[in-house]
Amino acid sequence: MALRSLDNALPVTPERPKKQAKILISAHKDKQMADLDVNDENKVPLPQPPSTDASIDYISSENLKAFQDPDSKIQGLVGGLESKDWLKVCESLNDVRRDKVVSVMVKAMKNPRSALIKTSIMASSDIFKAFGVKLLELTSDAINQLLLQLLLKACQDKKFVCEEADKALLAMVEAMAPLALLHKLSAYVGHSNLRVRAKAAISISNCVSKMDLKEMEEFGLVALIQMAANLLNDKLPEAREAARSIVVSMYEAITESEEEKQEFWQSFCQSNLPAIHAQAMVKLVSA
Repeated sequence: MALRSLDNALPVTPERPKKQAKILISAHKDKQMADLDVNDENKVPLPQPPSTDASIDYISSENLKAFQDPDSKIQGLVGGLESKDWLKVCESLNDVRRDKVVSVMVKAMKNPRSALIKTSIMASSDIFKAFGVKLLELTSDAINQLLLQLLLKACQDKKFVCEEADKALLAMVEAMAPLALLHKLSAYVGHSNLRVRAKAAISISNCVSKMDLKEMEEFGLVALIQMAANLLNDKLPEAREAARSIVVSMYEAITESEEEKQEFWQSFCQSNLPAIHAQAMVKLVSA
């Protein structure tokens, strides 16, 4: 039987070679070579590209130089602080450290960029040192917001931010009148955040250590001893240690002119605290 001609059959188009396979093979070879490079201990590693944060220059206070042309710098300062480029904001914050700005610093401290937060905290330290008690003349909300942000940043998980915030809080206590600052700090001993409460307690302890009896009386001896008693029962050891320091400072100031110091202190505590708290206070100074 004769075979039918296949002339009318559709021609079969031969498949073109798949170039993708070559690319994949090439990529695979490249990866193998890269792995060899990484695992070759005798090969000098290639320099890594610098991270974005490497371009941040954390200028210490003593290395801040005065403006050569302050007028032109100040004119562009606000624009730099409001820039969407966080690097530009950092640069401008270093300029702010030569002037007084609070609200912009608070805004910068709320930024998610850790480098920007640290730079703004450094700026606040210099402003405390430069203006001290004058800062308390600002609107209450401005200084309260700054204080809150410093307490919050002192509780952050990032160590370099926490350390800088601790330095700023210490600079604040050293630069400001202790009585006025104590009034503001006392609002945070009841904060819901345990770590904020502990940081506030430490600053309060530092304030009280600078006060004489007259200043303590002006704040309120009863209010102060009751605050210390509450902090002695705090969950965090930092808060309890700060409370002990407050008690010791109060004991030394109250009994300074008394001959029977222990008896006078015991009488004071028993008159103003529940029995169990008074007993703890007496025991603390006895030790």
